[in-house]
Amino acid sequence: MKGKLLIIGFGPGSFEHITQRAREAIQESDVVIGYNTYVDLIRGLLSDQQVVRTGMTEEVSRAQEAVRQAEAGLKVAVISSGDAGVYGMAGLVYEVLMERGWRKETGVEVEVIPGISAINSTASLLGAPVMHDACTISLSDHLTPWELIIRRVEAAAAADFVIALYNPRSGRRTRQIVETQKMLLKYRSPDTPVGIVKSAYRDRQEIEVTTLEAMLEHDIGMLTTVIIGNSTTVVYDGLMITPRGYQRKYTLGADVQPLRPHERLRQEAEPWSLEATAAGGAAAQQASERASWPVGDEDDGWEADEAAGGAAAQQASERAWPVGDEDDGWEAEEAAGGAAAQQASERAWLVGDEDDGWEAEEAAGGAAHDAAVLRAAVRPAGGSAAPVGDSPAAAAAGVPASSAAVAVAEREAAPAAAGGAGPLALALEALGRVSGLGAAPAAAGAAAAAKLFRQEAILEFAVSPGLAEKRITSAQMMLLAEVVGEKGSMEYTPHHQLLIRLKTADPDSVTKRLRAAGLLLAPVGDVVQLKACDFCNMDKGDSVPYLEQIHGKLGGMKVPKELKIGFNGCGMACYGAVKEDIGIVYRREKFDLFLGGKTVGRNAHPGVPVAEGIEPDRLIETIERIVRGYADKGHPNERFHKYFARVKEVEGFKYREPAAFEIENALCGD
Repeated sequence: MKGKLLIIGFGPGSFEHITQRAREAIQESDVVIGYNTYVDLIRGLLSDQQVVRTGMTEEVSRAQEAVRQAEAGLKVAVISSGDAGVYGMAGLVYEVLMERGWRKETGVEVEVIPGISAINSTASLLGAPVMHDACTISLSDHLTPWELIIRRVEAAAAADFVIALYNPRSGRRTRQIVETQKMLLKYRSPDTPVGIVKSAYRDRQEIEVTTLEAMLEHDIGMLTTVIIGNSTTVVYDGLMITPRGYQRKYTLGADVQPLRPHERLRQEAEPWSLEATAAGGAAAQQASERASWPVGDEDDGWEADEAAGGAAAQQASERAWPVGDEDDGWEAEEAAGGAAAQQASERAWLVGDEDDGWEAEEAAGGAAHDAAVLRAAVRPAGGSAAPVGDSPAAAAAGVPASSAAVAVAEREAAPAAAGGAGPLALALEALGRVSGLGAAPAAAGAAAAAKLFRQEAILEFAVSPGLAEKRITSAQMMLLAEVVGEKGSMEYTPHHQLLIRLKTADPDSVTKRLRAAGLLLAPVGDVVQLKACDFCNMDKGDSVPYLEQIHGKLGGMKVPKELKIGFNGCGMACYGAVKEDIGIVYRREKFDLFLGGKTVGRNAHPGVPVAEGIEPDRLIETIERIVRGYADKGHPNERFHKYFARVKEVEGFKYREPAAFEIENALCGD
């Protein structure tokens, strides 16, 4: 039996704004998966569904769990606030399905249920600010490079879009909204109306109407949506109104309109339309050509046309724009020579104001940016979890990313060999010219593409001198310093490891050098990690072989949340194994087992002592079954101690509530 994925946008959060289909989908589901706050907002619609809650930055694990449960035959609701297809979970769920080779005809059924997005709910509270062309831009640079975000802000500002800013500011991201305001002020008046809405249609709703210049004086956070008006937006009686353009054709204060209904869509009633502009331009060009032919010398005729007509057209066009009545401006452009005037206007826009930095960016940064975009196109999905150096598609085919790029270049170069030019060849030629390298010949296309597509990934891993060894030699430290360099970082952790982060295009050579120096490398993130004592400088090393076997079988294994296995070589347990997720203590040639410890927080506690005197030959298989059960049945982002408390029994070991006093949860920062 095939399951079903219901990807639901439930709107701003108030019950009256949740669509009927969204309510039905939540109620008919077997499992509901969502961010903690979102689950709380729709709690009134839940009955006996299984609920999987996770925190911020756990979107991927939510999507993976949803697909896994649906493939097991369940009807799974994945919830997002607003619309699931606007910065929501719809795209991510589809990406996870794509990675698994999903097809509509044979895979689980998917239904995306739309909701009211923040731009719409916010606009309804502000008045009618989104009555004309608008766009949404998220200022979060956790997943999108800031350079790309600010270019989009600039493009939208220059094109006079109404702009809705999502994720404008958080506790850590405070500069983005400041830089965005600076960019907008290059193109918009300081008095441009701005609407700021926090928690739209929720209990703590706040609405502010201000200006672009004063917007940063107001409270802006992650629950806020900011709407920037365009050049025609006005504030009337505390409301933001963006005219649609009816005043161009209608007299809004008159009962009888000058144009009758059958006349309102004629070309002559819309001189600003594409058809009218094209017709006027063609007529002007024909007149210009007729005027030039009798001169005799074709060149002289065109020069006369350029001098007498082109300059006049451009001047007329430039004078027309500031005129208050838009119809008059367009008529002036038409009369002066439509097509030439429009081209001149477009050229003037590209040049822009000297202060806007456009020319400098094009001259100095454009090529570098485009090359970076090309490199980013083959960056592996999933960060450090993916094989560094290969794109997912190339990795699946067993082809390195650089080889894949060469293959693309060779394929695109084929038209050039036949007398044409492929898209990649044209792109490479353009990049070569703007970067001062000259146009690359067709034969060099593959090599140039391979260079452009060369990856530089961020490599992140933990390193230690060994499972039991706690001493790092000076030679090892010098090697680490050399490998990390000035731009990488080394961070000490409380788990007897150094966390290494560095940029490299050749991760294999880095890891080989470190392993050759006797260092132990381990993945980081939601994986199994072993934390052992030093066995009294190996004076009590009888149990080390068991530690090494566990590491060989389980070290680095993917689990719902990072899992620490503590291992102590004697009954003193001086390295605190009993406080880890799984604690193993070697005592009298046998092992004691503790499950579900919690090492941090005001309600920290040791694990439940579930067994004493486990025979050595049973230890490895017991630990392996416990861990694999957790990997299989644990919810995304669910820590082991919570999993143990939920399932009540693991491999015959029963859960018992740890002795603890009642304690109120602390807010972050308390």
